[in-house]
Amino acid sequence: MSDLASVQPNEGKRLEIEVAGAAYARYPLRTPLVNDGDDVVAVVRDAVAPHLTAGDLVVVSEKIVAIAQGRAFPVAEIRPSVWARWLSRFVSRPGWGIGLGSAATMELAIRQAGLLRIVAAGVLGFVPRLFGIRGLFYILAGNNVNAIDGPTANTIPPYNSYAKLPPKDPAGVAATISRACSGAPVAIIDANDIGQRVLGTSSGVDRKFVEKLFADNPLGQGSEQTPVAIVRRL
Repeated sequence: MSDLASVQPNEGKRLEIEVAGAAYARYPLRTPLVNDGDDVVAVVRDAVAPHLTAGDLVVVSEKIVAIAQGRAFPVAEIRPSVWARWLSRFVSRPGWGIGLGSAATMELAIRQAGLLRIVAAGVLGFVPRLFGIRGLFYILAGNNVNAIDGPTANTIPPYNSYAKLPPKDPAGVAATISRACSGAPVAIIDANDIGQRVLGTSSGVDRKFVEKLFADNPLGQGSEQTPVAIVRRL
């Protein structure tokens, strides 16, 4: 097994972080470009296998899982409904991406959760926003719709012109990756520069702990091409 001494953090990020009084290193690992139909389990296994040691945690971007499952679509090929066009007008864009603030991504949300649930979440979530309480819409909509996003400039081509759904069965995928990686614990995370949410884990992984480990979003979805990381306590 090779060590990780030569692995460098992505630009503007750092390898080390302290959580609950302990220091950890997050080693971003480069992978091939993942496309629809690729074996994402093999992609992750091949990236981490030369480096894994006992006690390591494997963290995977949900984006490559969704892409491999065929859940990313060119925006130009998405045909938003009238409802999607209307509802997207009331969504505030988060600043780091589009979220549901476009007709294309709202259409994906409707496909994911159903029109009635999206409308109900929008209506019930509107009043709390008047008092500065945000995020209720996503709680009510469920179905991981907060992992839906559209094209962003810092995403590697061609996916900088795609919108995507959240991955199917992220916990099952994490468990499968874990088995392929000699039982190493695995978490699949939706992370950006303002927030993190673990979508699925193999058994025994503390979601909140992983979210704290990735508070500064050390993975790279652009030219860095590092959607996988090994976490090791120092």
